[in-house]
Amino acid sequence: MKNVLIIGGVAAGATAAARARRLDNDVNITLLEAGADVSFANCGLPYFLGRDIEYRSSLILASEETFHEQYRVKVHTHTEAIAIDREKKQVKALNTGTGEEFVFPYDSLILAQGGKPVVPPLPGVNKEHVFQLWTLADMDRIDHYISEKEPKKAVVVGGGFIGLEMVEALTKRGIAVTLVEMAPQVMPNLEGEFAGFITKELLDYGVKLKLGKSVEVIEDTKVILNDGSTIDTDFVLLSVGVRPTLQLAKDAGLDMGSSGGLKVNDQMCTSDPSIFAAGDMVEISHNVLGKNVRMPLAGPANRQGRIVGENALGGSRTYKGVSGTSVVKVFEAVAGSTGLSLKASRDAGLDADAVVVHKASHTAYFPGSEKVSLMLIFDKKSKKVLGAQVAGRVGVDKRIDVIATAIAGELTLEDLAELDLAYAPPFNSPNGPVNMAAFTAINHDSGFSPSVLAQDFEHFVMEMQPIAIDLRDPISYGKANLRGTNNLSQDMIRENLDKIPRENPIILISDDGQKGHVVLRMLKGAGFDRVFNVSGGYISLERYARAIGFQYLQVGTYPIVKKSVEDSKQTKAEENADETETLDSDGPIILDVRTPMEFEMGAYPGAINVGLDSLQEWAEGIEDKNRKIIIYCASGARSSYGMRILNQMGFTNVENGGGLHTMMARG
Repeated sequence: MKNVLIIGGVAAGATAAARARRLDNDVNITLLEAGADVSFANCGLPYFLGRDIEYRSSLILASEETFHEQYRVKVHTHTEAIAIDREKKQVKALNTGTGEEFVFPYDSLILAQGGKPVVPPLPGVNKEHVFQLWTLADMDRIDHYISEKEPKKAVVVGGGFIGLEMVEALTKRGIAVTLVEMAPQVMPNLEGEFAGFITKELLDYGVKLKLGKSVEVIEDTKVILNDGSTIDTDFVLLSVGVRPTLQLAKDAGLDMGSSGGLKVNDQMCTSDPSIFAAGDMVEISHNVLGKNVRMPLAGPANRQGRIVGENALGGSRTYKGVSGTSVVKVFEAVAGSTGLSLKASRDAGLDADAVVVHKASHTAYFPGSEKVSLMLIFDKKSKKVLGAQVAGRVGVDKRIDVIATAIAGELTLEDLAELDLAYAPPFNSPNGPVNMAAFTAINHDSGFSPSVLAQDFEHFVMEMQPIAIDLRDPISYGKANLRGTNNLSQDMIRENLDKIPRENPIILISDDGQKGHVVLRMLKGAGFDRVFNVSGGYISLERYARAIGFQYLQVGTYPIVKKSVEDSKQTKAEENADETETLDSDGPIILDVRTPMEFEMGAYPGAINVGLDSLQEWAEGIEDKNRKIIIYCASGARSSYGMRILNQMGFTNVENGGGLHTMMARG
């Protein structure tokens, strides 16, 4: 009987275990997890801290008991693999709780150790008010600290995904937040104007930004930045990057890759044919860039786990690479990207170009419509789509996913323009943001309607010295404008064509670029040759000015709009708070630890509903620690955690009843 040994759970490892069992009912599958939790929703941790997710138990995906009951996988938590003997095909492991060492044999070994947060070597980094967020235990420590210490001010270091999500979470907990980011913008993977969209949202919600700066020292009541300035704080969250967990693989002599991850082939096999790897620790092929990269994202990790679970049993499934598709929500603002940015495309030596459109998420006359901003990046020679950046409040993920699919299919601008996408007024426009971006790119690339990106605007102006005409209405122009521009309507231009110098280049600025295109074609038809449109209009200029800034040009920004979040510190009274007073003196206590909504849909006869998050408080009212307690949930995962809580409190006669179906089968 074949032995498949998996080191690491969560995304890749847990998925690999489940996939292997579904393919082979007889193989021995063993999973070693260094931490306490084998499978949990780590992407959801900030949302629980911000109380968007009400129940901590919702983050628990599977437990040791679940894996054994459903998949017959032997899970060993608190078990750290310390050495791989490739010749004997054995792994030495240490139980970190007891100190015991074990040896596990394997025929196929899967490494899924993921990564760990980078801990910068700063003075004060180990103080009790300094945190990182990576595991459920990290989340619990943060939640406990906020509840007990009630911090008033927080510093979040790092403006990436977790950093921004934690800025929102802490703000929702009533804490004043300052964000420190070493790069000159938040979300460094985004182009400047898209980072500007997120920047405005942060400022609107009262978040203070320290960009282009780093923390040098953490003290008890403040942090000191590299410019000598200080920020008063009683809470610090570090989110400055993730480093792959590679020591075990390095000690075993496995080949490392050029980007700093573990090297694997397209079947996720390492340099040892018996050892496979997946998740944040490996480097994989970027299907646009054409070279290996590290891409620590949950989606790729899960899909890789599925592949190694099959190939470890002798399969030959290949992993086709990654486009780097990602999305982040900050308060009500959403931004994401797929494929290559324009900068990454050009840095890679590609002859790339881009356009920007701001198009309604669905027909403007239907309630709830919001502008979706979309930058479409393409190869000028092949016309293939290379990437996209998208921002807005409604329908952002939909557009990112469409472009990601287009990249996978190697579609061109013409293909994208003719995509037959779903339309009805509540969902899209007849020509939605994706179609419009493709139309605009074709017009620009062909010279029919040439445009200038916000990031290239200053260079264009300094070199070409154009006549700049702002086509917006006077009210919009008065709120914010580029100093030195002429505020003219389309009709005024049409009536005064003879007064416009024909020897000068003309650059047109409209609200979102659409009217600029119309006027450009009018001027071209009137014989003006050198006419250009600002791609994305003043919206793009303003966002770029806010995030990156212009060295010479004076581009006005819109005023900050004061927004606030509702205090999410709301608790619901448990309907069974007094159940302990009416418990039968004989027989077992049947606990249902599902949510109240789940409980109301049906429960085991005589069961009482105590949410897993309220279990400890409920149990404090039970005096008899030897009382028989049977605890169940929907699948058995949450009940195993409940059993652990009760055992830690001294209860000696607790049984995991598993899932509801298992309980009902008891009769």
